[in-house]
Amino acid sequence: MKPHTEYGRIKTDGSLRETAQHGSEEYPFQFYDEDIWQFDFHCVDWHWHPEVELMFIETGKADFLIGSDRHTLSSGTGVFINAQVVHRFESTESTRIPNIVFSPALLSQEESLIYQKYIRPVLISPVKYQIFTSDDPDQKEILDTLLLVFAIQRSDHLRELRTAETLMKLWRMIYESTGINENAPARQPSARTQAQLQIMLQYIHKNYPYQITLDDIANTVTLSKSSVLNIFHKNIHTSPVNYLIHYRLKRAAKLLAATEDSVLSIAHDTGFENVGYFCRKFKDTFQFTPGEYRKRKKDSAQVLFGRQSKDKKR
Repeated sequence: MKPHTEYGRIKTDGSLRETAQHGSEEYPFQFYDEDIWQFDFHCVDWHWHPEVELMFIETGKADFLIGSDRHTLSSGTGVFINAQVVHRFESTESTRIPNIVFSPALLSQEESLIYQKYIRPVLISPVKYQIFTSDDPDQKEILDTLLLVFAIQRSDHLRELRTAETLMKLWRMIYESTGINENAPARQPSARTQAQLQIMLQYIHKNYPYQITLDDIANTVTLSKSSVLNIFHKNIHTSPVNYLIHYRLKRAAKLLAATEDSVLSIAHDTGFENVGYFCRKFKDTFQFTPGEYRKRKKDSAQVLFGRQSKDKKR
């Protein structure tokens, strides 16, 4: 078990692909025990990964955003998220979400019959995600098996072997619940749209300290402003301008935690011309003023450093 992020932040590249490695090449599996409330913005921000993910709402309530869909999930609910699917979780309270992220290649080699017949069809199916509740007997069995995987991670006895064994059973149930149809079209995200979104995101990430307009963003991909708005709303549920502000605030939060620069200097360095506006947006987003946020992060870092020092002495 290990924390998913450093200081409650998902790290992604310009395409929103998560940069963290889940497990290792020899054992591509990782278990995380997290609380959405501990993440910046109280959300596990937009990201995707080549691995599949299964998570469970242990306590609290979360909003699950994926593609153009939004679901409010209560405790006792589980979710399967297919590979390469952009998603996000939000909460307005403490919400524990134990989860596993793993490569299906852990279950069988890609050249094998099992992978080609039972694993690959799920990965390329039109099914981007599934939500499981205990109201349905078959779904309850999936949830019980997922909880067993979590329990195994808290034991050292044959952990890897028992995990692989239980994951195989879990995958069989997911395969059956997916309702694989050999004649169904494969899930093929629009390469052109993804490329356009990636170009626009990269432009924002590179130029966020400067004044950027919607026209500037649209010009990077030679699209109309309405088309750009549609791509952003359909894929990441926000407008380009709101994404830009959100990204600036994230960069400002990082500078507050890592430097002694003044709030005024950080506001200007991250593209905010008006420090009062910056402070208001920052507090609306983080529920802390910039000064309070800096103190909170430094206090957390000191606690973490103290724990690491004690561990070394042991």
